[in-house]
Amino acid sequence: MIKPEVLSPEDEDIAIVGHVFDAPLVVKDWTWLPVTQLITWGLTAREAGRLHPERSWLSRFGVGLLTMPVILGSEWCHNLAHAAAAKWTGHPTDAIRINFGMPLLVYYDPEDLAVTPRQHILRALGGPAINTLFWAIAAIARIFSRPQSVGREVANAAVYMNAFLVLGGMLPIPYIDGGAALKWALIERGQSHDEADETLKKVNAVTAAGLGAGAAIAFKKHKRFLGGICAMLGATALLIATGLLKENE
Repeated sequence: MIKPEVLSPEDEDIAIVGHVFDAPLVVKDWTWLPVTQLITWGLTAREAGRLHPERSWLSRFGVGLLTMPVILGSEWCHNLAHAAAAKWTGHPTDAIRINFGMPLLVYYDPEDLAVTPRQHILRALGGPAINTLFWAIAAIARIFSRPQSVGREVANAAVYMNAFLVLGGMLPIPYIDGGAALKWALIERGQSHDEADETLKKVNAVTAAGLGAGAAIAFKKHKRFLGGICAMLGATALLIATGLLKENE
């Protein structure tokens, strides 16, 4: 996803550890530590035990060790696909920061006028495109895996994570892919930046209502994780709709 800037060109406490798709891969302070990986490993091990209480702790952590890279790898590939699309347009990402073990794309000027609206759209859609492909592959793998097997659990994780990255990422909320793609599509059709922002506010009002209803249904069905995600995204959309949260602040 295209996220808010977390670096500036003047930063001196960063280290470049390589380049990916013409973008410098950088670390800052201690944020290279694989904190996200360790937390996710623990959560996936817990889920493996919930699904199969008869498993030993060693077995649970083993299954978690297989599931964790599938989940986080989907997010890595999502961001790298954005970087690949940016390079393809001729306007590479300014930096890819490793943030607690995960990639964070950085554009110092997200509204760079040297980048055409069509190029902005292509950069925004790179991530959802690769996750759509991975979702299809995972869905096929799931069909051929045995029920209740470790392979089925890993395939399920890949299906759910890639579906979330596509469906969640394509919501028309600024900061994420769908919002960026919609804004630049409106500008390409002749709206000014200010007019596009006002249109996005109206769209986010409807989005907030839909996500709020989805959260209520999820909580009623005791799907608290899904309900929490919908509520969080709905609150963000509502803040955008009311003008309390602005993309460039």
